[in-house]
Amino acid sequence: MTAWTRRRLLTSAAATAFPAAGLATAAAPPARAAAAKARTGNTDVADALRALPGLRLVEERQDAEPGYRHFVLGLRQPVDHTDPAAGTFEQRLTLLHTAADRPTVLFSTGYHAVLTPRRSEPAMLLGANQLQVEHRYFGTSLPAGPGYAHLTIRQAADDHHRVVGLFRRLYPGAWLSTGGSKGGMTSVYHRRFHPRDVDGTVVYSAPNNTDDRDDSCYLRFLETVGTAPGREAVKAAQRQLLLRRTEMVARYEAWAAAKGDTFRLVGSADKAFEIAVVRVLFMFWQRATPADVATIPGPEATADELYAWLDAWAGLPLYADTAARRYVPYWYQIGTQLGYGEIPTGHVADLLRHPDGIAARTFVPRDVPMVFDSAAMPDIDRWVRRRGSRMLFVNGAQDPSVAEHFRPGGADSRLLWVPGGNHSVGIADLSPADRAWAEGALHRWAGRG
Repeated sequence: MTAWTRRRLLTSAAATAFPAAGLATAAAPPARAAAAKARTGNTDVADALRALPGLRLVEERQDAEPGYRHFVLGLRQPVDHTDPAAGTFEQRLTLLHTAADRPTVLFSTGYHAVLTPRRSEPAMLLGANQLQVEHRYFGTSLPAGPGYAHLTIRQAADDHHRVVGLFRRLYPGAWLSTGGSKGGMTSVYHRRFHPRDVDGTVVYSAPNNTDDRDDSCYLRFLETVGTAPGREAVKAAQRQLLLRRTEMVARYEAWAAAKGDTFRLVGSADKAFEIAVVRVLFMFWQRATPADVATIPGPEATADELYAWLDAWAGLPLYADTAARRYVPYWYQIGTQLGYGEIPTGHVADLLRHPDGIAARTFVPRDVPMVFDSAAMPDIDRWVRRRGSRMLFVNGAQDPSVAEHFRPGGADSRLLWVPGGNHSVGIADLSPADRAWAEGALHRWAGRG
């Protein structure tokens, strides 16, 4: 089993209010008894889970590594944590259980839950249990009703708060939280509103778009990342793709037809293609290594080579309806609270037909209202700078996602960089001194330092 430090990468919702007892946070006596039995080993953990109020054991999957058990769970959550009358929905969780007396890592992708039983890096370093929380409005964690009125960072943070409060009955030891990219952002937001829920947080490659009106840091980063020849090669490939737009779009449309896919959300294959070409500048440098620069199609590249390169780095299926509709909640969050960095387009401006194509509005149905909350991210940023204690941020120095990044100012916190690292860095990639500090911090926070 390999460590999983990052993923960046919709079935039922409650239509009526769940009885108040289903949302209780105080354990009933049977739950306490079952929890006590669970602490003696793995034998009764399934019974202990079934006894937790509002929790449903969906299945136990037989795919965990030795010493672990893998459960898929459903937790009844309020649609609106400030209004019980708004009803409930079932939030998907997964649990990798090893022992009740071990630390527990609260893990978030910020998107859909992933059912592959891989442990995050903190869980591996600590030999910990791992509890994954699917983000509300993603995957099967769908509140009923149209729109995304209750998709806010505070509501998601309150989801995590209830999860920790419930599962502490089974796992009373140290808790850490972690996530990469949007999952790391989700972990930070949880700490902002419930700072004492966990004993420490490890955040990987998390953007911090504090002021969505000022994207200059992203533009400067993308004009200096890598080497000058590498940057020019990516820009030249973008121009070649747009100059050969007709045959590229025809190929894209043929792929969609063969898959039974469409482009209704974005508007057309032509627009989806252009969005992919514009975004490839960011997405290439987000994941590229120096060796990948040599694979950028040159002036003599064939149509097959250009198309394959764009697909590999920008992910053409992402902009067709099957995939794009799965990520409407992400773009809604971008357009209402999270914000989004700008990408340089001056070198292809004369070839663009949809200059605002990468705006969040493109990916959200027009009947879903979006109003941007300009106060949300500055509030998070201030808290991290002033009070963000026991927080470790691990970033890659070549990752454009963290051109604007978090700077923790609280006690026992650090921002550590992996020189030359991209969006997929981990503690294992740090310098020996930084790695020693990071691993020491994890053990301190888990009560073992």
